[in-house]
Amino acid sequence: MNEGAFPTLEERVRTALLEDLGEAGDVTSLAVFGESDIARVTILAKESGVLCGVEPFYLVFAVLGGVTVYPLKEDGDEIIAGEMVAELEGNTRALLAGERTALNFLQRLSGIATCTAQYVAAVQGSGLCICDTRKTTPLWRDLEKRAVRCGGGINHRAGLYDMVMVKDTHADGAGGLAEALRRVAHLRPPLAIAAETRNMEEVRTALAAEVDLLMLDNMDEAELREAIALAKGKPEIEITGGVTLDTIENLARLGADRVSVGALTHSAPALDFSLRLETQPAP
Repeated sequence: MNEGAFPTLEERVRTALLEDLGEAGDVTSLAVFGESDIARVTILAKESGVLCGVEPFYLVFAVLGGVTVYPLKEDGDEIIAGEMVAELEGNTRALLAGERTALNFLQRLSGIATCTAQYVAAVQGSGLCICDTRKTTPLWRDLEKRAVRCGGGINHRAGLYDMVMVKDTHADGAGGLAEALRRVAHLRPPLAIAAETRNMEEVRTALAAEVDLLMLDNMDEAELREAIALAKGKPEIEITGGVTLDTIENLARLGADRVSVGALTHSAPALDFSLRLETQPAP
């Protein structure tokens, strides 16, 4: 990936603000409040969870200008419903212009961190690691993967460029998993090689190729137990496909090293926050 071509966080914040403000700006606040009006804002958590998204939240107001931020919590902090997360003071128009964009970052990323923490808590003491997938919001991947880390999870590959992952589509297109693995063998090192397997025949093929990561995809419990017993002490083992909070505790007993959960990023509910504004006399 061309890192220089990827938009910075500030560029993404500016684009998000433009999406909300357009060319005319916050027409309601511009009409209701004067240019010199100031206010104090309190951000409150409406639900308990794990906080994430502090940097883009604050950057929204840094871009708008005229606002001072008083942080009370940091990324990764546990928060409880009703707790104050931050205070802001400054130009009323700027505070209201940035409110929704800033809260969108905070609630989305805190939701992912909170969802991840629930999975981590469910497998506590088992040694099983919870990791994410590439099922992320376009242009938010780095933010959402940070949210997973804030919740106690680990990150899978960042993209298609930093790990060789032979999936079912590669195997089917190459005429079988063995042939697909043969074609990518020259890429290691420096890249690690992972293989997604759907049955015991593919598990044996992947083990024979000495893959670095054996992925057991959508297997039933009997197949998982057999595959893990066969592979134990060889490559790292990952369970993947259809993992939920209802199934994670049982999976944690099987002896895999990690489990990947797409729901951490594609289905995490937002954590709700509220903004309270108190106007103050103009200076």
